[in-house]
Amino acid sequence: MKRTKIKDILKKEEFDYKVNIKGWVRSFRNNQFIAVNDGSCMGNIQVVIGLDTDESLIKKINNGASVSVDGTVIASMGRGQKVEIKADSLTVLGECDPEKFPLQLKNRPSLEYLREIAHLRFRTNTFSAVFRVRHSVAYAIHKFFNDRGFVYLHTPIITASDAEGAGEMFRVTTLPFDNAPHNEDGTINFKEDFFGRATNLTVSGQLEAELGAMSFSEVYTFGPTFRAENSNTPRHLAEFWMIEPEVAFNDIFDNMDLAEDLLKYIINYSLENNREDLDFLATRLAEEEKQKPQNERSELGLIEKLEFVLNNKFERITYTEAIQILLDSPAYKKKKFQYDVSWGIDMQSEHERYLVEKHFKKPVIVTGYPKDIKAFYMRQNDDGKTVAAMDILAPGIGEIVGGSQREERLDRLMTRMEEMHIPADEMYWYLDTRRFGTVPHAGFGLGFERMVLFITGMTNIRDVIPFPRTPKNAEF
Repeated sequence: MKRTKIKDILKKEEFDYKVNIKGWVRSFRNNQFIAVNDGSCMGNIQVVIGLDTDESLIKKINNGASVSVDGTVIASMGRGQKVEIKADSLTVLGECDPEKFPLQLKNRPSLEYLREIAHLRFRTNTFSAVFRVRHSVAYAIHKFFNDRGFVYLHTPIITASDAEGAGEMFRVTTLPFDNAPHNEDGTINFKEDFFGRATNLTVSGQLEAELGAMSFSEVYTFGPTFRAENSNTPRHLAEFWMIEPEVAFNDIFDNMDLAEDLLKYIINYSLENNREDLDFLATRLAEEEKQKPQNERSELGLIEKLEFVLNNKFERITYTEAIQILLDSPAYKKKKFQYDVSWGIDMQSEHERYLVEKHFKKPVIVTGYPKDIKAFYMRQNDDGKTVAAMDILAPGIGEIVGGSQREERLDRLMTRMEEMHIPADEMYWYLDTRRFGTVPHAGFGLGFERMVLFITGMTNIRDVIPFPRTPKNAEF
C-alpha cells in the first residue's frame, strides 16, 4: 500500500479507510498506544495496536524507532485528537536502543544540549517547527521575486574579490601548508595555486549580481556566504545564507520600498502556511518570557509581533536623526549603553534595538550613513559626508537588511576605491559596468537566518540553521 502522510490524514478528518503510514515513535503507552510522527506536520497520530501483539515486537517499539503501520483510520475517543489508526499490522523498520538514544523528549533537553546533537535535533517539536518555517521562508523569497519578473542569478562561492572590504575571508587553496611556493620577497606565490591567484569563499554575491542587473534589470541571488569573523555571539555565523536583489534604474527610495515589501510578503506567507508551527513556537516563547524579570519581557507575543510588523509601515529616519534620538534618550543619559554614541559611529546592536524596541516600537529604516563606515560601492551624497545607504532594523535582532543605491558614476567610484586602497586593475570587470551604459541602480542583502530568527522567535542564530558553523565548531 502506498504511504499516506500524517498531515493529510489529520487534515481530512475522514473515517473508515485503509492507510499505510511510516514515521518515528514519539511515545508508547500501556503497550497499546503509539504516537507516531513523520515530519510532515507538528502533529502526531495515535496508532492503536492489539493487546495480543507479540511481546518481542512490543520490546522494539521505543522512542526514536521507525515504524511502518497498515491500518484503518477511525474516530478517536481520546482527548485532543479526532482520528487515530487501528493497526492491522506494524513493522519496526529501524530499532532504537532507549538506553543509548541521546534524545529523551520527556526531559525537554536544553537548546544548548541539542546543538551538540544537531544531527538528531530535527526530531524535536521545536526544531521540526523551525525548519519547516525555514523551508517556507525560502520558498516565499523565490516566489516573491519570481512573481515580479526577477531573474535568479547563481553567483560564485569562490571569488578573488572582497565585496565588503573587510578582509575577514576564508582562503581557498590547494597549496600545501608545509611547503607552499614563495616569491623572492617571501610572499606566497599564488600563481602556483589551482586558480593561479589568491581566492576566497565569498562574503557576498552583490558585485556579480550588479553585472546581471546591467542586462536583466532585475536579478537576485540566494546562496551561502562566509565570514571568518571570530564572533561567538547569538547573532553571528561563519557560514550563512544571503538574499541579494539588484535592480537597475532604482534609487534608494525604490530600494527601501522593495525591501519592506519583501519582508512583509515573507511574514504574511509564513503566517498563512505555517500557522500550526508558529502557534507552537509562540507558546514556547511565551513560556520562556515568563522566566524573565517583568521589565525584560516582550510586550508582544510572537504572532502579535509578526502581525504588528505586517500591518504597520516601517519608520524611516536618517542616521543623523537616529544619533540625535540616542543622545536624547534616557538610556544614554543614565549611561545604560555599553558603547558610546556620537555622529560617525557604526551603531551597535544595543543602539539599533533601542531605536526599534523602545523609541519607535516598530521596524525602522535608517538611511544616510557616514561614508567612512560604509563600503566603497555606495553612492555618495551631495553633502560629501554620507552615502545613500539603508539598514532595516527589526525588533529582537537589530539589523536584518543592509543595502544602498550603488555608485554608478565612474569617476566618483574610482576615487572612492583609491581612498580605500582597493586595486582598480583587479576590479576592471566591475568598473566596466560604469564604462559601458551605466545606470542608477540599487540593491540590498537580507540575512536569511536573521529573517528566520525573527519569524520563529528563536533567540540564537545557531538554532535556525541545520548545522551551524562558528569559531572552533564545524561538526556534522
